[in-house]
Amino acid sequence: MELDPTDLAILDLLRRDARRTFGDIGARVGLSAPAVTRRVARLERAGIILGYTTRLNHAKLGRPLEAFTELRFAGSARVDTIARIADDIPEVEAVFTIAGDPDALAWIRVRDVDDLKRVIDRLRRSGAITGTKTLMVLGTSSPGAPNT
Repeated sequence: MELDPTDLAILDLLRRDARRTFGDIGARVGLSAPAVTRRVARLERAGIILGYTTRLNHAKLGRPLEAFTELRFAGSARVDTIARIADDIPEVEAVFTIAGDPDALAWIRVRDVDDLKRVIDRLRRSGAITGTKTLMVLGTSSPGAPNT
C-alpha cells in the first residue's frame, strides 16, 4: 500500500495522541472527519495501524525504575527460546531478540534497585543465559511526547 503525505500526517498525529478526534485530525490535514475516518479504516485494514495504546505514569504505579538488560546465550540457543525467556516475569515489559552481540535486550520496569537485582537474578537462574549487562534509564525523549 502506498502512503501519501496526508496518510503520513494522519499517522503522525495519531502516534502523538491516539485519542485525537477525527475532526481535529481533519482540521490539521485539510480533510473532513468522515474522510479521515475512511483513511484510518483503510490504514487499519492494511495492517499499518495495529492498535492503539495508553501511556502510563509508571512512577505513580510503583515501578519508576526502567532498565535494559543485555542478555547473552550459548551459541546453540534457539531464537524462540531467547524470545520467551521472560514470559513469566511480569516486570519484563518486552524481550527484543537482536542480531549480533548481545543476543537480546530485556526491557524492565521495577520499584527500585533491589527489585531490579531480583529480576536480573531470576533471569540468570533460568540457566540459559550466559551473561548480562544492565543499563538503567535516566530519562526518555520521544518526538511529540513529554520527557520523563
